[in-house]
This record gives sequence, structure tokens and C-alpha cells, in this order.
Amino acid sequence: MAKEKEPAPRGIGGRSASARIFDCVNYLFFGLFTLLCVYPFYYIFINTISDNTLTARGQVLFYPMGVHLSNYVQVMKIQGLGEATLISLGRTVIGTVLSVFASAFVGYLVTKDKMWHRKIWYRFIVATMYFNAGIIPWYILMMNLHLTNNFLGYIIPGIMSPFNIILVKTYVESIPSALEESAQIDSAGYWVRFTRIIFPLCLPILATVTVFTAVGQWNAFQDTLFLMTDRRLYTLQFLLYRYINESNALATVLKNTGGNVNINLSLVQTPTSVRMTVTMIVVAPILLVYPFFQRYFVGGIMIGAVKG
Repeated sequence: MAKEKEPAPRGIGGRSASARIFDCVNYLFFGLFTLLCVYPFYYIFINTISDNTLTARGQVLFYPMGVHLSNYVQVMKIQGLGEATLISLGRTVIGTVLSVFASAFVGYLVTKDKMWHRKIWYRFIVATMYFNAGIIPWYILMMNLHLTNNFLGYIIPGIMSPFNIILVKTYVESIPSALEESAQIDSAGYWVRFTRIIFPLCLPILATVTVFTAVGQWNAFQDTLFLMTDRRLYTLQFLLYRYINESNALATVLKNTGGNVNINLSLVQTPTSVRMTVTMIVVAPILLVYPFFQRYFVGGIMIGAVKG
């Protein structure tokens, strides 16, 4: 009789040595990749709280040196920073809420066969992702709609997002139709079915859409550059854009506001310290919010993307 083939040797925990080696290489690779993603933010932060003279020379690389918080105190004195923060928060909250709800409702409607010319409208929405008229026609349109120097110029153009509509449509199509049909038997209309059945079931994908929209609204600054000349409507990101370009002059202004002859040179504002401090102030809020939505992110993207 032929001898039975012996099973391959297994290591600790019942796994083969090759599988354990693969896991180690996998963890090492993704650990390094994570470090590469996190280090730029860490580098900016430690330079904002370190000796400004050492920061200007590029000597602060892995840990803070000469720790102080004077950079944040001085940058907070920048004129218009508080108003710009309120504008950015306002456009992010209002714009995100309206965009998510509109994307959810339109994404739901284009799944209905009874919608008038549904396929034509959906293809028209998708086409806008690939074709646009350009900046000059867009500016003329915004000017004719009286959205220049108007807070609504931040909100109205971003309410409809073709990409978000596609995500919601794909997700809605994965929901069993029997749930909606049972409500239809009870004479529930499209609005009732959407608000009471579809919308609550779409929370994972809506959380994903919320992340996309909120990050886009918070980081936007070009619409301010083109549409707004009133300083009261400047966003925090636009101030960052300006101050990075004018960091040399701003550092001189902040340094001169002290008025102290015996000032500590390590606390004197430099162009580098101004750039990094303002960058950290702008980036920190969205970094703190993002982890709360991370658990919905993968599930929202994947559910409904592949159908059995």
C-alpha cells in the first residue's frame, strides 16, 4: 500500500511557516506605509511647538526641541481668523447637510422605473462628471445668479454631486424591494418611503458621502478666490492660502507686534513657523472628525458595489 502523504509542517498556532512569513512582511509593509502617511502631520506639529530658530534651520525632525505654544497664541491674533473659522464651519455644516440629503433623494429617484425619462436624466448627471464649461462661463453664471460676495455661493453649487448620487443609487439598488413594496401597499408615497424606509437604511453610505462632502467643503478655497472680495466672507482655507504666500511679511508683522526689545529669539515668528502653525490649525479639525466616520467608510463603499 502506498504511504499517505504527510501534511506540511506547521508552526506555532497551527499555521504554516510561509503564512507566518507572509503576515510579517504584510504587517511590516503596511506599518511603514502608515508611518509615511502619519509622519508629515507629526512633522508639522512638532515644528509648531519647537524653537523657531531651530525650525527655520530644519533641525527639528523627529521630536520637539525647545517646546512652547507661542506660535499658536500669535497666529490666533491674525486679523479675520475668527470670522474665517465661522465661515468655514458654516459652509461645511450647511453645505454637507444639504448635499447629503439632495444626493440621497436624487439617488433614490433615479432607481425608480416610473421616473419620467429616468435613464436620460441619470446619464445627464453622469456626463457632468466628465465635461464642464470652464472657469470663465462658470464665473459668469455665478455672477448672473448674484452669488458673488454671497455666502450662498459656497452652498448652492455644491448641493448636487454626481459622484455621491452614483454611490447612493448603487446602494439603494442593493436594498430588497420587498421592504418598499410593503409600504406601497399601505398607500405610502415616494416621499414617505424615502424618509421612513430608504433613508434610515442608507446610513452607512450616507456616512461615507458625508465624509467626502465635509472634507471637500472644509478644504475648498478656490471659490473664495474667484467669487469673494468681501473679507468677511473669506474662509479659513483661503486665509491659509494667502498667509502661506505672504508668510515672510506676516512673520515680520507678528514679530513687531511684541514691541519688546528683550524678546526671546526662540519665540520670534519666522515664515516657516507661520506656515506650519496656520496649516496645523486648518488641518486639525478635519483630522479629529474623520476617525468617527472611518468605521462607516469601507462598509458604505463596498455594500452594494458587488452583487451576487
